[in-house]
Amino acid sequence: MKATELRTKDVAGLQQELSDLGRAHFALRMQIATQQNSNTAQLKRLRRDIARVQTVIKEKQVAAK
Repeated sequence: MKATELRTKDVAGLQQELSDLGRAHFALRMQIATQQNSNTAQLKRLRRDIARVQTVIKEKQVAAK
């Protein structure tokens, strides 16, 4: 997911995306813990996507003030 794609969305859409990524992060953590998934690189990618969405949300909130 690229930041340019995220900047085209509104804050409500970004909040929904953040919620979806949070659920996916939790599910992946559980899969890794139960050894159903051994690809830990996905976890890093998800964490970075979450941080990217949070950054864009913050940018939009600051720009709105």
